[in-house]
Amino acid sequence: MSKSPIESFTAVVPAGGIGSRLWPLSRPERPKFLLDLLGTGTTLLQGTLDRLAPLTDDILVVTGVAHEAAVLAQAPQLSEANVLAEPSARDSMAAIALAAAVVEQRHGARVIGSFAADHLIREPEAFRESVRTAVGVANQGYVVTIGITPTFASTAFGYIELGMDLSPGAQRVVAFTEKPDPTTASVMLTQGGFLWNAGMYVVRTDVLLGHLATLQPAIEAGVRRIAAEWDTPQRGDVLAEVWPTLTRISIDHAIAEPIAAQAGVAVVPATFDWHDIGDFATLAELATPDADGVVRIGSEGDVRAIGADGVVAIGTSRTLAVVGISDVIVVETADALLIVSKAAAQDVKDAATTPSGSGL
Repeated sequence: MSKSPIESFTAVVPAGGIGSRLWPLSRPERPKFLLDLLGTGTTLLQGTLDRLAPLTDDILVVTGVAHEAAVLAQAPQLSEANVLAEPSARDSMAAIALAAAVVEQRHGARVIGSFAADHLIREPEAFRESVRTAVGVANQGYVVTIGITPTFASTAFGYIELGMDLSPGAQRVVAFTEKPDPTTASVMLTQGGFLWNAGMYVVRTDVLLGHLATLQPAIEAGVRRIAAEWDTPQRGDVLAEVWPTLTRISIDHAIAEPIAAQAGVAVVPATFDWHDIGDFATLAELATPDADGVVRIGSEGDVRAIGADGVVAIGTSRTLAVVGISDVIVVETADALLIVSKAAAQDVKDAATTPSGSGL
């Protein structure tokens, strides 16, 4: 039996970032959260909204002005009032703080949960149970994050160090660790007591804005001023004046790390199937190879692998033959062709930013 929506809960979906490691599919004008990367008929944004819908009738998407129209086109269930368009990117803290301030301006203090638009979660009910647990802990005054049980020694994610139990399903956070080197990641996995930081935060608006008032007072004052005019004709003028002055900082650095040092952050450990599709190697792992061992994602052309294992073809429209080269990914778009080894998938961002003719 499905459960009722959570009372007085708003979901916030930050929809930003270029996804440069997924170039040439992901571009500034059409970033990865707007893409159907796995060919399922659903974009990452749409999947996120579908996953959150049973939890609340109030979902806000925070995105750039350049993507506002695309977000509304992909999510007709959202009203224009629930798409908050940023004039420019100011990192995750400003985006989430703006949403918190707008929510509080409209409804008074309540719990919000921030969930990125570009994550893939294939066990939505388990995810929702973790959110319900997190909301209960957030109502006790904690900043709450949902941590993912690590399955390998990843260097692509930050880590959360677990502390004492706080309540059923929640533990205190001792500290956050930035993306570690391979040796440190292996030690953490072997030692235990660490979770991947998935960047999901659940917190009362008054708690979040209260911490900001102490730690980042300019951000707190700025978003409150903007929120006070958000639903008025003065929004544009106030945004133009205040938004560029807000400090560019992530919520991890602004709130999570310093408040964890004050024993004010809790984590809900989770085991659901979670993926941050940060590069093509990760994307390939999520697809099922065909009978010939080739992974095809949105590829219409003939793909031939000869003496080559682990070939991945994405969006290819012509005949593709890979001979004697294993673990290679080929990505084709109308104006670009990418050929990369799985081992070098994290370096694709350099191809996305290197000027034509300068060499890579």
